[in-house]
Amino acid sequence: MVWLHVYDPLSWQLLSTLVATLPLVALLGLLAVAGWSAHAAAGAGLATALAIAVGIVGMPADAALAAALYGAGFGLFPIGWIIVTAMFLYQLTLEAGALEIMKRSVTRLSADHRMQALLIAFSFGAFLEGAAGFGAPVAISAALLTGAGFPALEAACLALIANTAPVAFGALGTPIITLAKVTGLDEFAISQMAGRQLPFFSLIVPAWMVATMAGWRGLLAVWPAVLVCGGSFAAVQFAMANYVGAALVDVVAGIISLVMLAGFLRWWQPRECWQHGTERFSSKPQAPARDMRPPAPAVRTTNETFLGANDSARAIAWAWAPWAFLSVAVFCWGLPAVKASLEGRPWPNANPPARAGGLSGEPATAMPARVPAPSGLPLLPKSLVAPELPVPRLDGRVAKVPPATREPLEIERAIYRFNWLSAAGTGILAAALIAVPWLGISWRRAAVIWWENLRRLSLSLLTIALMLALAFVTRYSGTDVTLGLALTRSGWLYPVFSALLGWLGVALTGSDTSSNAMFGSLQRVTAEQLGLNPLLICTANSTGGVMGKMIDAQSIVVSATATGVHRQEGAILRRVFPHSLTLAILMGLLVWLQSGPLAWMVPP
Repeated sequence: MVWLHVYDPLSWQLLSTLVATLPLVALLGLLAVAGWSAHAAAGAGLATALAIAVGIVGMPADAALAAALYGAGFGLFPIGWIIVTAMFLYQLTLEAGALEIMKRSVTRLSADHRMQALLIAFSFGAFLEGAAGFGAPVAISAALLTGAGFPALEAACLALIANTAPVAFGALGTPIITLAKVTGLDEFAISQMAGRQLPFFSLIVPAWMVATMAGWRGLLAVWPAVLVCGGSFAAVQFAMANYVGAALVDVVAGIISLVMLAGFLRWWQPRECWQHGTERFSSKPQAPARDMRPPAPAVRTTNETFLGANDSARAIAWAWAPWAFLSVAVFCWGLPAVKASLEGRPWPNANPPARAGGLSGEPATAMPARVPAPSGLPLLPKSLVAPELPVPRLDGRVAKVPPATREPLEIERAIYRFNWLSAAGTGILAAALIAVPWLGISWRRAAVIWWENLRRLSLSLLTIALMLALAFVTRYSGTDVTLGLALTRSGWLYPVFSALLGWLGVALTGSDTSSNAMFGSLQRVTAEQLGLNPLLICTANSTGGVMGKMIDAQSIVVSATATGVHRQEGAILRRVFPHSLTLAILMGLLVWLQSGPLAWMVPP
C-alpha cells in the first residue's frame, strides 16, 4: 500500500511548518549553540525527524526506519568514500614530503595567503567541483590550505565559502541536468539562465573570501588579483553556459582562472604581504615572483623525499603530480561515456526520457537509450560493477502529491546504487594508487597509512551517515515540502524566496542536485500559479541553492574532517552562516530584479 505525503498534518499550516523545522533546529541549534559534538547533534536531529515522521505526519514506522538506513548508506557511499580516498591521497603526499614542496611552490608564486586562497580554494576548487563535486572540492581544498600553513578552522571556512558559485555546474553539470528532467524545462535554457546569474557571484565570492580573511583594507590592497581571478572565471562561466552547455562550465572556467591568476602573479604582487599568524600586514614589501632567486637543484634523499628550500622545477612537478593524477582521474570518471562503461550500461543519448528519482546524489535519472559507447570501452556486467538494490519497506511505498508535483501522484523510488567502480571516490583512489610508487612509498607503508586514515575518519564517517539519514527521513516523510510550501506563500516577493527555497533544500540535503530533485517541480507549479517565468524561478532553485552549500551539515563535517578539527563543526557553522544567508538573499534580489526591470536577461 502506498502512503501519500501529508503536507499539513496538524490542519494548521503555521503549526505544521513549525513542527517540520524541529529536526533542523535540533541539529543546528545543538551544533552551533549548545556546543554538542557533530555526531551527537546529528543523532538528536535524526531522532526528532523520526518522531515527527511517524508520530505526527503518519509515515509508516518501517518506511521511516528504511529511509534512515538508506540515507546512512548513501552517507557512507559515495559521500564518505570520497572523503576517505581524498584524505588518503593527502596523507600520502604528507608522508613523502611532497606537501611541503607544494607549499613552497605556491609561496614562490606569492607568499601572501590571500593569493594562495584564491589559487587553491576558488580556482582549483572550482575545477574539482566541475569534475567531481559531491564533497571532493571542500575536502581537497581545505586539506591543501591547511598544508599551505592556514589555520585549520580558517581553511575549513574558506573552502566552504569558495565552494558556492561553481556548484550549480558541478559534477559535469549534474544539478542542471537533474533540474531539467524534474521540471520538463530545456536543459540548455536552464544553463543559459544560470549563466546570467552566477557570473555576478563569481566576481563577488573571491572578494568576499579575501575580505573575510583580511578585512576591507586587505581586499583593497589586492583588488587587481581578485578581479583577474573572479573576472576570468565569470567571463568563461558566462560564455560556456550560454553558448556551449552546462557540462564543462566549471572545468574550463576553473582552469582558465587558475592559469590567468598564476600568470598575473608572475609580474604583479601585493605591496605588502599578508599571512595568517601575524594577523597584520608585513612592513616589508613582498618581492615580485620574477625577482626571486633561481631554485637550486633538487636533492633526493634515501627516503625518496625531495628536499631543499629552493626546489627545482623537477621537484615541484614531482610534488604536484599526485594532484595532477587526481584531476585527470576525476575528469575522466565524470565523462558520460566513461561513466556509462564503468557502470555496465550503454552510453545514454542526449535527451533520454525522464523518470522520477530519489534523493540519491545522482540525477533524477533517465532510462538510457541503447546507444553503444563511442569510446569503444567494453561493457562490464552491470550487476557486478553497479548493482541497483531496491530499499525494502521504502521503494515504491511513498508518493508525492500536488502541489509538490505536477502529477496527480508521483511514486518515490528508493534504489541504492552501489556503483563502486564509477564513483568519484574510486577515481580518486586510482590517482592515489598511482601516486604510491610515484612518491616512493612502499606498498606496506601505504597500507598502514590507509588503515590509519580509516581509523582517524571513523567518527566523521559516523557523523556523515547520521546527517544523511536525517536528510532522507525528512525527504521521504514530506516534511521538507512542508517547509518549502511556507516559502511559496510570499506572493509578489516569491522570486526572492524561490532562491531561499533552493538554499533551504541544499542546507537540508547537502546537494544542489538533490535540492533540484526535491523542489524543482514545486518551483514550477508555484511560478505558473503566480504568473512568473518558470525558467527563471526553477533556475533560482539551483543558483540560490549553491549558497546553502557552505552550511549544510555534510559539507561542514567534510571540511572539519579534512582539516583535523573534528569537534569544531559548531564553530565553523557559526562562522559561515551569516555569509551563506547574505549571499542567498543577494541572489534572491537578483532573481526579483530579473522578474521585473531586468527581465530582458531571461532567455526567450
